[in-house]
Amino acid sequence: MNALGLPPLSLYVHFPWCVRKCPYCDFNSHTLQGELPEAAYVDALLRDLRVQAADAQGREVASVFFGGGTPSLFSPAAIARLLGVLTSELAFAQGAEITLEANPGTIERGRFADYRAAGINRVSLGAQSFDDRALQRLGRIHAAADTQRAVAELRSAGIDNFNLDLMYGLPHQDVAAAVMDIDTALQLEPAHISHYELTLEPGTVFGGLPPDGLPDADSALQMQLDCQRRLAEAGFGQYEVSAYARDGRQCRHNLNYWRFGDYLGIGAGAHGKCSRVQSGALSVERSWREREPRRYVSSLPSLPARRTVASSELPFEYLMNTLRLLEGFDEREFEQRTGLSSSVLQAPLARLRARDLVEQNAGRWRASALGFNFLNDVVSEFLAPQR
Repeated sequence: MNALGLPPLSLYVHFPWCVRKCPYCDFNSHTLQGELPEAAYVDALLRDLRVQAADAQGREVASVFFGGGTPSLFSPAAIARLLGVLTSELAFAQGAEITLEANPGTIERGRFADYRAAGINRVSLGAQSFDDRALQRLGRIHAAADTQRAVAELRSAGIDNFNLDLMYGLPHQDVAAAVMDIDTALQLEPAHISHYELTLEPGTVFGGLPPDGLPDADSALQMQLDCQRRLAEAGFGQYEVSAYARDGRQCRHNLNYWRFGDYLGIGAGAHGKCSRVQSGALSVERSWREREPRRYVSSLPSLPARRTVASSELPFEYLMNTLRLLEGFDEREFEQRTGLSSSVLQAPLARLRARDLVEQNAGRWRASALGFNFLNDVVSEFLAPQR
C-alpha cells in the first residue's frame, strides 16, 4: 500500500485487430479489414488516457501491458509515440515492466530492436505449439519456425525477458506431443512460460463446433502433470494456475491483477479497476470501454462506463484472483484491498478447509493441491447470496 492507502497501479492498453481471428479466441479481437488505422487509433488511445489519468491519484505506474488482438501489428514508431506521451502524462516507476504481446507471424526482421528502443523491455510471444499441424488446426497464421526466428530476433535486440504462451489439450495431441512442446520451448531459454489448456469458450467457433480429436479429461490431466514436472525440473517455478517462471521473472503486471491491484484500461473493450478512499472508507470501481473499435473511437472523450462493486461481491472478486496464486493471501491483505473485515471469510474458509480444499500456512490462506484443481468450486463459496 502507498501513502494514500491505495493498491499499486498498472496500465493495460488494448489493440483490437488481428490478421485472422483464431477459432478458440474469446478476447476482444477483430479481423483487420483493409489498412491498419494506426495513427488514428493511437490518437484515440491518448484521448482515452487523458480522460482517465486522474484515476492514477498520484500513484506511479508499476507496469504496462500492450495486449490484444495483435499489438505487434503496430509499428515501433507508433509504440514509441504512445509510450512517449504515457510517460509524460503519468508517473512511471523506475524500471517499470513494459510488455508487448506479439504474434510470431507478424514480426519483421530487426523490429524487436526498434520496439526495445521505443521502451519495450518484456515480450510475450504467442507460440501456442511447436507442431505445425497443431498450429494449423488452431487457425494460427504462424509456423513453429516463425517462433524460433522471433526468439532469435529478441536475443539480437537484447530482450531476454520474454514469455512463451503454450497450449495443451489440442486436437489430436497426445501426452508425448504436449511434453515435446515444453522441451522445445525450454531449448529457447525463455524467462517465463504460460501453459494453459485449450478451452471451448461460448461464442467462439470452437465453442459452437468443437474440433475433432480433442483429448479426454484423463489425457489432458496427464499432459498437465507431465508438463509441470518437466518445467519444475528445468527450474521454472509455478506461481499461478497457468504461469511458470525462472526466479525473479514472474510477470509483475499479471501479479498486480491477481493480487487485486488497480489498473487503468485504455483501448477498445479495455477494462479497468480503481480503488478510492472517501471519508476513510475504501470503495472499488470497475470500468469498461466499447468493444467495437469504431464505436470506441466515436465514444471519446467521454469517460468509460463505470460501476462501484458492491461490498457483498468483493470477497468473491478478491478470492477469484488471489486463490489463483500459489502464495495465496493473508487476511490483512484482504482487508487492505477490499476495505472489509476478514471476518466475512471465516465461515466459507472453514467449510472449504473441512473439505481439504484450502489450507493455512504461516498465516496465509491458499488453495490446497486438491483445491487448485477445483478452483471454480472453491471461489464459488464466496459468491454473494442471490435474491
